[in-house]
Amino acid sequence: MEKRLYDYGMIGLGTMGRNLVYNMCDHGFSVAGFDKDFSKVEILEKGKGIYKICGAHNLKEFADALKKPRVILLLVPAGSIVDSVINKLKPWMSKNDLVMDCGNSHYSDTNLRIKKLEKEKIHFMGVGISGGESGARNGPSIMPGGSKKAYERVAPLLEAISAKAKGEPCVAYLGPGSAGHYVKMVHNGIEYAFMQLIAEAYQLLKQGAGMSNDQLHDIFLKWNDGSLKSYLVSITSDIFKQKDNLTGNRLVDMILDSAHQKGTGAWTTEDAMALQVPVPVIDVAVSMRNISILKEERLVAQKQLQGPDMKINIDKQKLADTLENALYFSIITVFAQGMALLRNASDAYQYDLKLEDIAGIWREGCIIRASVLDDIMAAVTTQPALSNLMLSEVFKEKLAGLQENARQIVRTGINTGIPLPALMASLSYYDSYRSGWLPDNLLQAQRDYFGAHTYERTDREGTFHTEWNQKQH
Repeated sequence: MEKRLYDYGMIGLGTMGRNLVYNMCDHGFSVAGFDKDFSKVEILEKGKGIYKICGAHNLKEFADALKKPRVILLLVPAGSIVDSVINKLKPWMSKNDLVMDCGNSHYSDTNLRIKKLEKEKIHFMGVGISGGESGARNGPSIMPGGSKKAYERVAPLLEAISAKAKGEPCVAYLGPGSAGHYVKMVHNGIEYAFMQLIAEAYQLLKQGAGMSNDQLHDIFLKWNDGSLKSYLVSITSDIFKQKDNLTGNRLVDMILDSAHQKGTGAWTTEDAMALQVPVPVIDVAVSMRNISILKEERLVAQKQLQGPDMKINIDKQKLADTLENALYFSIITVFAQGMALLRNASDAYQYDLKLEDIAGIWREGCIIRASVLDDIMAAVTTQPALSNLMLSEVFKEKLAGLQENARQIVRTGINTGIPLPALMASLSYYDSYRSGWLPDNLLQAQRDYFGAHTYERTDREGTFHTEWNQKQH
């Protein structure tokens, strides 16, 4: 290896890591890279003549190649692998070195790593990165958390390599500790819900209305020119046109309808439950992936369980227009749920999150980027004390106007037996939130009846218990 010293180090040279290195080099930074898979190091080294890069074949060589105090980015799978890499790297590290975990680590693991490395005078940041391969190469949305001083050291790098929204970098210091990884977790939960909503629209149009892939392509293309303009709607339009190299059929029709998950959606629902924040559309999205993997059971059940005819007998264009509005309604409620969770988590974990910054950095680069985020950013900027996005001046009238379309689509799903659980959950969330009275007084009575859990009253302060007229059961 050359004796020159490099600005930054990257451990993990898979698709994301390698493309992020090239992105860094494009902006004038020099980077040393390491991966335990030497073939990936060799691939990186092929760019040596073009970029200021070098590949290392062991961690000592890697650490020695970096300017001090070192800044090292990790793009390795979450979990024990992160700890393993850190432990193997530590012998070659020095005081004030900074390690940035850019993977999808659970926020609680990030908190532990910060505390552990602090004792050794090594700084650690959890940095969420969204945008996939293209984002890594051309500009992702970046969600950093940790100490403000550590962030300031790397802000010039992160601002340079991030996506830009109306000229503004899609990166901002989000807060102390694991704030960055928490925000990325919620981003992924919203992503799950957004994708499930699109999948339900697809099933309604394909199975219910009998639309071809070409018709689906045209509808999603049109939607992407309107209120649903977003990365996920855009790529969905592209997907319907893709041919399969093996059969010549459309590729989407050759893919098994069994979707797995890596855990980040489930993490979001788990933490929302712990904080008592309702995120029903995200919950449903996780559950539907779990149902999808029961492929063999579903094939058996299809023959045995009865339901209505799945055919929709209304004008296809009218259906598409109604569905467009219903999807927009649901997507607003999903972002409302995500933002409510972030607001509550900020208080619970002392992150001091600024929702306008989060909406701002999600406008470009990330998987959930969508034109609605401009309105969300405006809403949380002008009304920062809002308890829920649905109450904002920006959205409450829109939701009122769109709700009938959402109800029509849900009725269509019920009448045809086409499952629309995320669309239904969106509508139920809206209806529940706007209900001044819910039937939970009965739940509280039941709980007190069988378990003496007590209840509160509408007419006076305090908690109460009643000896109900119990019969032997």
